Amino acid sequence: MSRRRTLGTKKKIALLVSAATVAGGGAFVMASTSNATPPAPKSAAESTACLGLATALGNNEKFIADQQANPDAQSEARIANRQAVIEEIKRKQEASGCAVGESAQDSQAAQPSQPAQGGQQGGQQGGQQGGQQGGGAQPSQPAQSAPAENPGGGAAASGQQVCNGSTVTLSGEDGAPAASSNQFPAGTKLKVTNLDNNKSTTVEVTSVSGSCVLLNNAAFEQVREPGKFLIRRAVIEKVG
Repeated sequence: MSRRRTLGTKKKIALLVSAATVAGGGAFVMASTSNATPPAPKSAAESTACLGLATALGNNEKFIADQQANPDAQSEARIANRQAVIEEIKRKQEASGCAVGESAQDSQAAQPSQPAQGGQQGGQQGGQQGGQQGGGAQPSQPAQSAPAENPGGGAAASGQQVCNGSTVTLSGEDGAPAASSNQFPAGTKLKVTNLDNNKSTTVEVTSVSGSCVLLNNAAFEQVREPGKFLIRRAVIEKVG
């Protein structure tokens, strides 16, 4: 009987040691998992989506700064609206794995030739081919670059290309498809074409922004590429 009790005690001790080892291993795994370093947020330079959101944030911040520098009777309401938009953009940055709060101003100089390829490249090719081939019709192609004479756009004629070289991003505002601009008055109709997917939308300017043209969420969805918050190659036309 005593031998049986001794063996039973040894088995119990072995089982307890095994259980402790398993529990310790599980705790180690859990600790290792909980201490794993989360992936670093992406910057605007690493992701097109993050660049678009950073640009949208920067444009809204610029708009607020302009309103604070030159206030009018509606500035307080406009600023409150844009601050709410900025918070929404920050939420999108976090959801997209981007650096929250990263801001970048819309740069027209960064993409000077892409939206106007038909004009600038046509002019260069027309001159070169006209000289090589001696054709009479080729030299007339530089006329396609005429919209560049009105890069701002406020006084542009209907049907004229405007905002040459400007990228297009979203304002972050909700509502029916619309646009905001710092160069066109409310009521102006603009056609925005994304050259990367050939999608277009025609919208009415309804408010002021810190960029030549910003599309609200609904309008941007009509022309965007999946997962992107920036249109690098865009053609913007004043149509009304």
